[in-house]
Amino acid sequence: MKKEEVPQDKSNLASANIREMVYAVDENGKYTTTLSTGWDPKTIALDNAIKEIEERITLAKEKVLKKETSPIPYYMELHKMDIPVLASYVGIWQWRVKRHFKPSVFKKLSKRTLEKYAEVFEISIEQLKNSNG
Repeated sequence: MKKEEVPQDKSNLASANIREMVYAVDENGKYTTTLSTGWDPKTIALDNAIKEIEERITLAKEKVLKKETSPIPYYMELHKMDIPVLASYVGIWQWRVKRHFKPSVFKKLSKRTLEKYAEVFEISIEQLKNSNG
């Protein structure tokens, strides 16, 4: 794409006065960098991804309130993590993290394990234990 053809569409970046660096071809046919305020297809894709994340957070919160799951999946979604990422942060096997989603197992977790989760989620153990989503 030529430098003068780089999209300057309205996006969330533009409203925050942020521009994205992209590569383009200059008038001499050489690659160079230039700034873009946004590109409609990318903005639509990002908006859709954010909506999907918000829906997953809402669903996780509802499951916590219904006592169908522990607060761990809610905080995991809130921090945009998945099981492998969370497991690596807390230093626990993935199958154990998934097991901690069960309210009956979560109630029996040691203080040390709760501390690991609370530290990763940047909340207190009490907030984690008494969480209603």
